[in-house]
Amino acid sequence: MPPKKKARVATRSAKAEKADESETASSGGKRKAAKESSESPDSPEISHWLMKSEPDSRFENGIDVKFGVEDLKALPDQTGCWDGVRNYQARNFMRQMKEGQSAFFYHSNCKEPGIAGVMKIVKEAYVDHTQFDRKDVHYDAGSKPDNPKWSMVDVQYQRMLKRYIPLSELKKYHLQQRAKGGPLKDMALFTRARLSVQPLTTGRGV
Repeated sequence: MPPKKKARVATRSAKAEKADESETASSGGKRKAAKESSESPDSPEISHWLMKSEPDSRFENGIDVKFGVEDLKALPDQTGCWDGVRNYQARNFMRQMKEGQSAFFYHSNCKEPGIAGVMKIVKEAYVDHTQFDRKDVHYDAGSKPDNPKWSMVDVQYQRMLKRYIPLSELKKYHLQQRAKGGPLKDMALFTRARLSVQPLTTGRGV
């Protein structure tokens, strides 16, 4: 029998990715437009992931794309599929994820962006069904069932952080370490701001 349909969790759009970019505009990091590539992280060095979603209501084509860490926590088994990623580099990173790895839940495109909680990868990359749904905001007419472009993973809520870590605090540490050296000097949140899914290599855990 087919698996039970899980609630949608992550939704990315051009507007949201532009908002992510504006969050880090003052960091001075260079950004390149995302394109389809085989770029992938050096898997043995990855300690965590950072995954962005929007905690505040925002409607696209009549659909609210809101999804914060509290929404994940409220799902059955506190588990959902991280769908809607439409950036090739972010997709490639998701395809590198391994079951059991941890990811930070980052609140994006909101009054105070930042890291809110921790979740776990519980199912490795598989086909994102929303790319074929004409009623979905992430429908992709160029993607075909026999050659799908987009993937998703399943994530499970683990815990809230002891305190919310705002982007402004992360930026402060990034700028300090960019000048003097440190684990956050090349953090993708500032050097590749458009990515909604990013690796955190050894030494960059929060």
